[in-house]
Amino acid sequence: MGTRLPDFPWDTLDDAKATAAAHPDGIVNLSVGTPVDPVAPGIQLALAEAAAEPGYPQTAGTPGLRAAIAEGLVRRYHMVGVTPDAVLPVVGTKEAIALLPTLLGIRGGFVVIPEVAYPTYEVAALVGENRVLRADSLLKIGPETPDLLFLNSPSNPTGKVLGVEHLRKVVSWARERGVIVASDECYLGLGWAEEEPVSILDPRVCDGDHTGLIAIHSLSKTSNLASYRAGYFAGDPALISELLEVRKHLGLMVPGPIQQAMVAALEDDAQEAAQKLVYARRRAVLMKALIDAGFTVDNSEAGLYLWATRGEQCRDTVDWLAGLGILVAPGDFYGPRGERHIRMALTGTDERIDAAAARLAAVV
Repeated sequence: MGTRLPDFPWDTLDDAKATAAAHPDGIVNLSVGTPVDPVAPGIQLALAEAAAEPGYPQTAGTPGLRAAIAEGLVRRYHMVGVTPDAVLPVVGTKEAIALLPTLLGIRGGFVVIPEVAYPTYEVAALVGENRVLRADSLLKIGPETPDLLFLNSPSNPTGKVLGVEHLRKVVSWARERGVIVASDECYLGLGWAEEEPVSILDPRVCDGDHTGLIAIHSLSKTSNLASYRAGYFAGDPALISELLEVRKHLGLMVPGPIQQAMVAALEDDAQEAAQKLVYARRRAVLMKALIDAGFTVDNSEAGLYLWATRGEQCRDTVDWLAGLGILVAPGDFYGPRGERHIRMALTGTDERIDAAAARLAAVV
């Protein structure tokens, strides 16, 4: 199977990482969106209190977790009709996305992903020996009917947000053809524009009918739970039920203490809001520094990244920034259309973000 998959992208950054690490003030690693801020005390307490439980956890999630997921989606993101039997916890969304076509029985089929895309969508398709098409417009898909279409709004890496009308067109088109739509919404709670991003399960998008739709959510970014591997599916009850049955056979279950921690995170809206303010400050600092240094920042209206260009090949920009001790992800990680951009994460400490801004200012 390994021969079907591309090289792991971050393995290609070793030279740039070594250059950045040689900076006298140390590396500022903004190449990966890994949280650096502490997990909220209430979440840590919930984890600790459940640590003595010896039994196997439930693949479906505890009733309390399923209720917290459903209630959180309705409360935070204005979804309608999400019920506890239409959600499913997963061992982090990377695993969930990578296995999704396989668990849905899509093998040797046709999968559509965004033109500039999180690499795991392509991997998910290739694991099941599916053909992959990168397409941002329905016209580009042509007359053939895909088995699965991945959406990503807000986008990783670009931060682009798909509006209600765009999403409605996709849902309508997919339903006419019986296409499953999987919408990666891990950054839904991190919108920076006045108009908040919307879910594919928002009634303005799907008219309250979740048939054929799966929304994918994570607590890694909004609650700093990347190390916990805490995510979940929501959507079409029939599809969720199918995924649950297969995951039970494969033993894909979120550990019990993590499930309890997820409940605490989902019930703590204040923590999520506070973390968003932290990222907003870092975003403002890096945005100004990049623009002052001659970069153009495109999209980036939501999420944890700035999608920036100096009008040159991305690897040249990666090397230039590495010379300043700043490590970023090259845009070609995300497809050919990203080859002139870099992705800069907001997930550095305030001190490291300020250091990156100072280094950029020094070369202006």
